[in-house]
Order: sequence, then C-alpha cells, then structure tokens
Amino acid sequence: MHTFRELKRATRQDCSMFPSVKMALAGDTATPLLATALRGKASLRNVDLQIQETDYGSDERELLLPDSNLRKFDAEYVVVYRSAHKFAARHAMLQPERQARAAEEELDFYDKLLSEDYYSRRTIIAINCPMTDDGIWGTLAASVPASLPNQIRRLNLGLQQRAENHANFIVCDLDALQAQMGRGQIMDEAVYATTELELSLLALPLLAERIINAVTVRRGVLRKVLIADLDNTLWGGIVSEDGISGLQIGHSLGIGRAYADIQRWIKKLVARGIILCIASKNDEPIAREAFAQHPDMILRIDDVAVFIANWQTKADNILHISQVLNISTDQMVFIDDNPFERGMVRKGVPGICVPELPEDPALWVDFLSSQHLFETATHSVADAQRNIQYRQEAARRATRSQFQGEDEYLVSLQMKATVEGLTPFNTPRAAQLTQRSNQFNLRTRRYTEAELQSLGENTTDFTVLCFSLADNYGKQGLISIVVLERLDIDTVFIDTWLMSCRVLQRGMEHFVANTIVETAKRKGFKHIAAEYIPTAKNAMVANLLPAHDFKPAPVCSREAKNAHAKRSTPTAVAYTLDVEAYTPQPCYIKKEDTNPTT
Repeated sequence: MHTFRELKRATRQDCSMFPSVKMALAGDTATPLLATALRGKASLRNVDLQIQETDYGSDERELLLPDSNLRKFDAEYVVVYRSAHKFAARHAMLQPERQARAAEEELDFYDKLLSEDYYSRRTIIAINCPMTDDGIWGTLAASVPASLPNQIRRLNLGLQQRAENHANFIVCDLDALQAQMGRGQIMDEAVYATTELELSLLALPLLAERIINAVTVRRGVLRKVLIADLDNTLWGGIVSEDGISGLQIGHSLGIGRAYADIQRWIKKLVARGIILCIASKNDEPIAREAFAQHPDMILRIDDVAVFIANWQTKADNILHISQVLNISTDQMVFIDDNPFERGMVRKGVPGICVPELPEDPALWVDFLSSQHLFETATHSVADAQRNIQYRQEAARRATRSQFQGEDEYLVSLQMKATVEGLTPFNTPRAAQLTQRSNQFNLRTRRYTEAELQSLGENTTDFTVLCFSLADNYGKQGLISIVVLERLDIDTVFIDTWLMSCRVLQRGMEHFVANTIVETAKRKGFKHIAAEYIPTAKNAMVANLLPAHDFKPAPVCSREAKNAHAKRSTPTAVAYTLDVEAYTPQPCYIKKEDTNPTT
C-alpha cells in the first residue's frame, strides 16, 4: 500500500496520455487531502483523474442546485463524504424525539440525490459513517433508538439498502476500514479540532484505494482468476511425502484450521464467480486424489476450472492457463506460500498480481480480505456457473485435437444460439459483460444496469440484442451484446458490439453480424454505420468490420464527432454497410426461436 507522501508525489507525474475521468468530491468537512490521495492513486492506475471539489460547507447546495458548479462540471463519478463528526454534532443538538430520526433525516438527503434524473446517469460513491460511541447510554445504546451508536447503525444500514436497490449507488465502507485498523489509526482527533481534516494520513491512501477501485473496475480493469498452489498453501504438508492422511486441514486446533479458513475464503470467491485454477509442482493423480479423499477438504475438483500439477515452472503453467481460459494474465491473482515461487511468477508472468503473504498461514485470510483483490462492478446469478463453463471449455479444447479440420470440429459441437432483448433476468449479466469485456469489444462502452434498462425501454431509438450459446458440452449463457441506435430514418449505428472471449473461433461473430443485418432489414434501415475505437486491449477486433463487408466511411456517431473535436479519445475508425449488399457469413450455429422484441 502506498503512503500519502508517495501518492502526493504521484500527482506530479504527467497523466495526459491516460484516459481522463471526471470526479466530483462533495464533503461537509475539509477534503483537499482526500482529493490529493485520489489523484495520486488514479495516476498510479494510469487514469487522469480530474476532480471538482465543493467549497467548504457548500456540499448540499452544490449537489442539489441544478445550476451549481458541481453539476456544470458534469462528472461521471460523484463522491459524497458526510463527516462522522458532523453527523454526531447534528445528532447532539436535536431534541430527544428527533434524535431517534437522525439517520432517517440524513437518508432523506441521499434519497433526494437518487430521485433526480441528473444522478441516475452518474455513479454516486457514498462514504459511510464509522461507528462512534459517545458513551451517553453505555451498554444500553443498542436498545435506545435515540442513541448515537443506534443511529449510526441505522444510517449505514439505510445506505446499504439503497445500494442494493440502485445500481449506480455504491457505498465505500469506511466503517469496515475503521473496524480493521482501529479508530485511532483512522482519525486524529487533535488534527480534526484545528483543521477539520477528519481522516489520518494513514487512512487516506486506504480510502482512496477503495474509491479508485470502484472507478477502475467500471472501466473494465478487474481480476477474475485465482490461481493457487497446493502444498502448504491449500493444505499443510506435502502430499507426495506426507500422504493424504498426513495433510493438515480441518477444524481442530492447530495449523490445519488456518488452511480450512483459506479454503473457505476461496470457496466463497468461487460461489461469487471467481475462476479457480491450480498450478502446483506435484504428481497430478496424487494431487487430485487429495481433493477426493481427504475428509476435511472444503474445496472440490468441481470448484477448479483448470487443474495443472506437474514439474514445470509455475510461471509456464500460469501462461498455459491464460491460453486455455483466453484471459490475460493481468486479470489473475496467484497465491503461494513460497517467497521464491512468488518472485519467479512476478518475474515471469506479465501483470499478474502476487500478494506477499504473511509468514503465518493463520494471518492469510485477514490479509487477503483486506486487499480487495477481486473488485466487481456488477453481480448476477449466472456468476456461480463460471467455473463450470470454463471446465467445459477446457474439455472442448481437449476434444479439438481429435478432428482433422476446423469445420468438422465446429459441426461436432452442435451449437445453438438464442437471441432476445433485455429481460429482468439477463440485464444484470448484460451490464456485467459491458463492464468486463475488453478484448472483443468494438467501442468499449460501459453500461450500468440502469442505463441498459433505459436503452431497452427506448425502443424507438435503440435495439438491444442479447446472444446466448449452448453446445453438446453445456450452456455458455449470455456471451454477446449488441446495442443498435437509430441515427435517422435510413441508418442504424452499432453503439456496442462485444463478445466473451470464451467463444472465440466458433463463428459466433459471423452469427452476430448476420443477426445485426437481419434486424436492420426488418426495421427498414438501408445502412448500418459503425466504428472501431482502438484501446490497449481490443486489437483483435480491428478487422472485424471490414471482414463483414463494412466499408470505410466518414465519422458517423455523435460521440465520435465530439471526441474528434475535443481530441480526448483515440480516433475512431468509421465504417458503413449497405444492408442489401451484405453477404451472410457462413457459420455452424443454429438459431433457436427468439424473443419477438429482437
């Protein structure tokens, strides 16, 4: 973790080559040092963060008035920092009957923000209230609605409930950070008394880290694979020497409990949708047998997407896992008890995250939990199936070698695709795809659930197509999203065309292209406008449009025209397609009955 001094130094580096992000910072206490920490942390994440701070004491006016400087700044992210000291002071000055409604009155302020259309198109990051016990009610405080601890708990619960109900509302958990570090480490009361700077220099980098995490993950920067060693990492002991019965795992006293804890932590990640892989120096049959035979194993083989146990270097095995999953190594985390192996993987695998584990395994879970390694912008019920889908993909790749030609292999898969519009069931996964997809992504537009729902409701100007794929190995689920925008009576524009890299090289891009043209014809359009916006990761789709009969054209979207004028984004490469001149692309995917809205 960087110190505040290091973050302050980072603010001086040139960020003009990085993508620019606008953030409004509204607080009812002094926020300049938090702004500095945020800029520094953003620069270290290759983001040029532009911050508009509200003047001292003007946060409510700036947030709520339509013509305020904050609103004119037009930020993508709005950070709201309401001081715990100020809340306690307001609570103290209320009459007893109103003290019991202090949290409710504070939550009314957030409800005003959420009810305004202006904020529905932005991400609000609310910093919650760290627990404060004024000692007035002693141990009875939890039973007294008017007590300050009771009201803080109600306030934080209310913020949590609003985050559950509003996809664009995020709670940055300062209360949890205080519980982890202690109040004396988070706040310096002597400094606050003279400056109204509430947070300590130790706390500022940690809070900035969590806020910037929320920003970068919505820009597609996230980790989704956990790769683990086995011996002395998932269990105590060396399975080839100690035997399965000699491994230390379990709930009895001793080091075995620590390994059970780390397995439980990983099991929760798998349930959330993180892809688990194994990279171990071991004999694979023996290593696999431990998963099946040891009675205290919490993780099972079914939890593992790719299992590699051999005597090659772990760096080489991780690079192989990257190829099998078709996921870049900068989206991976590797855990290993051995400092030498950690160093070799850091050196040999570009971009991978390798946490420096404490020496004592009993400390691992607390340490890893505090790192927030697997941030996410969205969550859907389909996430739990991700390991199954990647195991199926590994089986497909193993089967591929049995066929002499690519066509023969694709036919053998018996692929079926469904196409439908947005539904309450697929919208969370669709939003997730827009947030996560970086490689096969024509324009790299990011959408929240609320934004997609708005597009889906505007059927006059937008058509959203959701593609799912299944084959004889199983269901891939929702794997591609297309958003079409009507530009005029004759022309529709491809606002978004993205696809999960799990289904590359199966002809799904041809199926999607054919469907786009079919949809345009059915809706009476004569031309399809499109553009490719290059990023550091989407070079694989640089030739996608020309490969499907699109011809070079002038800049075609309103956004691209604005980008050219401001020179704030890479130059878009524009194309157009004459619908009648399109030749359907061959593919071995059968189209199943579709939702009539598509």
